[in-house]
Amino acid sequence: MLRTSFNIVQRRGFFNTSRALIAEGDVIPNVQVQLSSPAETVNTGELFKNKKAILFGVPGAFTPGCSKSHLPGYVREADNLKSKGIDLIACVAVNDAFVMSEWGKAHKADGSVTLLADSKGELAKAMDLDFDATGALGNHRFKRFAAIIDDGKIKKLFVEPDTTGLNVSLVENVVKSL
Repeated sequence: MLRTSFNIVQRRGFFNTSRALIAEGDVIPNVQVQLSSPAETVNTGELFKNKKAILFGVPGAFTPGCSKSHLPGYVREADNLKSKGIDLIACVAVNDAFVMSEWGKAHKADGSVTLLADSKGELAKAMDLDFDATGALGNHRFKRFAAIIDDGKIKKLFVEPDTTGLNVSLVENVVKSL
């Protein structure tokens, strides 16, 4: 009898459902994100509907790689990307709307890159592009990535293999796939 009970308890521990990393061909999840304030929200499914877009995610606003390379590259290349048929360029991070708004102002992103605040990390989790950055940044954050989206569907996905590096998701690499 003891053995049977142990087996039942043991089996319970093996049931685990894991999230699946968003992939090319998947539809962008429907998640509310913030724009310039917590009161100003947009649904990601609606935002990318009927548009050809680039969405790129960063571990955090005002962090070195994000501020020196990632965001400035997309701001600098915005006109070039739009000439190639891109309707929307958006950057998302697990930060609050006020931080994202100020980060955008600091990099003159207004009019070229739309900044999205995933303040609770819900989009990062829904896309399975989150990682535990509590040691450095205090909570879970987005892995560094970029995606080419057409009418809400991921056409091409670039996820940094080491989570935070600056290689495959930079604008110079993404533009080659347009």
